[in-house]
Amino acid sequence: MAEIALILGHPRPDGSYCRALAGAYADAARAAGHRVTLIEVAALEGDPVLRDPARHQRGEVPEALRPAQEAIGRAKHLVVIYPLWLGAMPALLKGFLEQVMTPGFAYTMGDGAKGRWTKGLKGKSARIIVTMGMPAFVYRWYFGAHSLKSLKRNILGFCGVGPIRATLFGGIEAVDDARRRGWLEQVADLGRRAA
Repeated sequence: MAEIALILGHPRPDGSYCRALAGAYADAARAAGHRVTLIEVAALEGDPVLRDPARHQRGEVPEALRPAQEAIGRAKHLVVIYPLWLGAMPALLKGFLEQVMTPGFAYTMGDGAKGRWTKGLKGKSARIIVTMGMPAFVYRWYFGAHSLKSLKRNILGFCGVGPIRATLFGGIEAVDDARRRGWLEQVADLGRRAA
């Protein structure tokens, strides 16, 4: 049995395909005996913008986000689901990550000129699932999947998460219902395997 923190990063999750993907993953994972904590970023209270960097550097987390941070801390596997907006993750999801990935929790910076750090989320794996309007191969090869790489390397990897795998669903508005059902089954299979 795996402990999973599933982060739904769509700013308007009701009726979104991202919500359907999160539901397929969570339902299949629970049916397989895994424990899943769903973190719906859009439903969290408080200001999504990190306005006090000093508070962040002290490792302070807004009270409304503390349960989400605790769920991430308990989890052995993280799943992040979001739509690609303007080539990147939605600002609401980025703001959430900025506020929960604090020093003392996600990482600890060392003293001195070498700038070494301790990775606080070591031992956790992750799956990133992204929906987008453009074909996924265009995002990967023409645009270099730059925002996905940033999330993998600069946020999750920096904090010690690994391995980090990604699943991209492109042309989301143009595909038929059969393709969408196939993608839901693909994500359900990931949930069953906690992958």
